[in-house]
Amino acid sequence: MLLLIGVVIGLILGLTGAGGSVFAVPLLLSLGDMSMVDATGISLGAVAATTLYASLSNSLSRKQVPLLWKPGLLLALSGALAAPLGKWLGMQLDELVLISGFGLLATIIALRMWMNARNNPQAASLVRAGNFAATPSPEHLCNVNPTGQFELRPRCVTGLLIGGLGVGILSGLFGVGGGFLIVPLLLALSAVSMAQAVSTSLLIIALISSSGFISHLALSENQHWDWLLLVAAGGLAGMMLGQPVSHKIANVWLQKLFAIGLLAVALMTLARYL
Repeated sequence: MLLLIGVVIGLILGLTGAGGSVFAVPLLLSLGDMSMVDATGISLGAVAATTLYASLSNSLSRKQVPLLWKPGLLLALSGALAAPLGKWLGMQLDELVLISGFGLLATIIALRMWMNARNNPQAASLVRAGNFAATPSPEHLCNVNPTGQFELRPRCVTGLLIGGLGVGILSGLFGVGGGFLIVPLLLALSAVSMAQAVSTSLLIIALISSSGFISHLALSENQHWDWLLLVAAGGLAGMMLGQPVSHKIANVWLQKLFAIGLLAVALMTLARYL
């Protein structure tokens, strides 16, 4: 069952480019019969493995979009530092409170995806949950010079660090990769392309999720390596299946179907524990 859950997670990540980790936690809770602490830890480990594979795969591709290294590493660094704090905080909270918070987060993500698919149908072909590239922004926090490089001025660095801290805490707290926040954040901070933001987000997710998983190993008494290996192996298989065909079938209906599925899983998980 854990292998199958991993395949579903990887397939969703491969087909939509986001959201696999949001599905991971409720599936591990309901079908894997795990506690919330274990589910978030295993989710982080599996997501780290699958996004690292995707990032390496993209880097070897001939059609590789240049990564935004400077802002990406700043976001990843601050997020990686904050993820252990989120993991620790999650271990202090009552499981019902944590599950309720996760359900609320998943519901918000599902509704945002539905609205984006309806309002920006052209974005669905970019294989990502959201697209804020067309959002008017009279003054970005970060400027891009004529060569396409970020100009890391104080307010830009501050925005990246604060954004990374928020993503890291949510990642550690709920076991999510954070792609649903990272891409909009990069697009809102500066006038970069959607393709650059998506490509860069994979590396950021891999680093932040790895930090969260390492903190899970350090703080949890039970490691459950066998669980992780099964979920991660399934995730890699699902990613390999979904990624090659993602751009061929990515459309509005796929994004809406994903949003409906996520909302249904979130509500069923809440109904089970409330």
